[in-house]
Amino acid sequence: MRVTFSPTRPDDAAVLALPVEKDGLDRIPSGVLDDPTLALARGAARAGRFAGEAGSIVELFVPGGDGANRILLLGVGGGGEADYERAGGALTARFLTSGVDRIVVDFASLGGAPTARAAARLAAAAVQRGWRIDSYRTKLTDKQKPTLVELTLANVPDGTEASWHDHAALNAGLGLTRTLVSEPPNILYPESFVERCRPLADLGVEIEVLDTAAMEKLGMGALLGVAQGSVREGRLLAMRWNGRGAGDVDVAFVGKGVTFDTGGISLKPGPGMEDMKWDMGGAGAVAGAMQALAGRKAKVNVLGVCGLVENMPDGNAQRPGDIVTSMSGQTIEVLNTDAEGRLVLCDALTWVQKTYAPRTIVDLATLTGAMIISLGSEHGGLFSNDDGLAEELLSAGRATGDLLWRFPLGDAYNKLIDSPIADMKNVGPRGAGSITAAQFLQRFIEPGVRWAHLDIAGMVWADKPGSTYDKGATGYGVRLLDRFVRDNFER
Repeated sequence: MRVTFSPTRPDDAAVLALPVEKDGLDRIPSGVLDDPTLALARGAARAGRFAGEAGSIVELFVPGGDGANRILLLGVGGGGEADYERAGGALTARFLTSGVDRIVVDFASLGGAPTARAAARLAAAAVQRGWRIDSYRTKLTDKQKPTLVELTLANVPDGTEASWHDHAALNAGLGLTRTLVSEPPNILYPESFVERCRPLADLGVEIEVLDTAAMEKLGMGALLGVAQGSVREGRLLAMRWNGRGAGDVDVAFVGKGVTFDTGGISLKPGPGMEDMKWDMGGAGAVAGAMQALAGRKAKVNVLGVCGLVENMPDGNAQRPGDIVTSMSGQTIEVLNTDAEGRLVLCDALTWVQKTYAPRTIVDLATLTGAMIISLGSEHGGLFSNDDGLAEELLSAGRATGDLLWRFPLGDAYNKLIDSPIADMKNVGPRGAGSITAAQFLQRFIEPGVRWAHLDIAGMVWADKPGSTYDKGATGYGVRLLDRFVRDNFER
């Protein structure tokens, strides 16, 4: 969907949306519509119990030439950025396949204009809500196909177009993440994931890829142990954006990229296994965040690393009871081959620290079903060894809507993964499953490194629409990481 800007309302605005704040019907300036049309709009709104709640819409038709024009009253609630986001998403959800091809949003209806960031966020949400993956659908009827291709913002506050530039880059990152998460596993696997990310080089992102031979040489026995059951070889993908110029990495993002997870020998139940194509959601978020940061030329040096494997129950697959040696030299007793994500991440985390020595690392992973039991699909889980870092991420989550909830770490939990035969085991007891998974990862973090682990198992895929996405891939994590970088690393 294109977003365009106009200093005044275009004369050909056949579908006109007028933002209205909560309880703001009587504050619509009389010059925005002629008096009879304004009276009609207010009457229709009151009859429909419309009070300007964020995302609510009243639609009426008025004569216009040979047909009729549409007037939309679009609720923007209390006027905060999140309210404008809900309004933009609601606009697209209502009209994406309606036959309407263009909507003009005229901010003159508010009298006092919103902030530039709020206006841009409305447009961003409208574009985000219109994202779809139709590449495998060959029999869509005309009524099922999207028609809405342009959103025009008129009478916007100063700075809206500049703010929109950053949102456009963010939307591109969200689109990449959603595409990666949505693709079927016969199309997206470690090697093809890498190829999907290579175009980031056109934005200035440096790409490095480690194949099986390179990882064997480095001693990545944990990651390779997961990959050995698949005919698809594992990969380690590193993406570096030097927005600050030459120098050290300011922050590193590490993503779990299990492109399909059968559970391996510890096989998952058949019903619902198809969902495990999105077990690479953490890696998808890292790739999307790197595109967003590079797209808006963020003044920061960022490293994004994805550990990419497919977990399959081949005759060569890793067995429960195997012991593997990680790149760090620590040994791991594998009690459950379906607890594979932490095995991938631990070697990726070690490689990042040994190669780039960043002071701050954030990993993202669809790591545990226990997290979904704890938080459902409302928050991602946050674990950290640093209170300041935890608060920075929580704040970024509140600002973007990619919400997080912090969980504890401690010695009592850490002891639960001690092994009688190796340095550690890859699962603890049934209780505190998400915490013991985080404790496992913490054993691979070197002293002095600020580290956070985000368990986003319930967040990367949605069974019902949200304000900025339809059912399916949400793009969770991209906005969170972008805001985290903007607020804490860019100067």
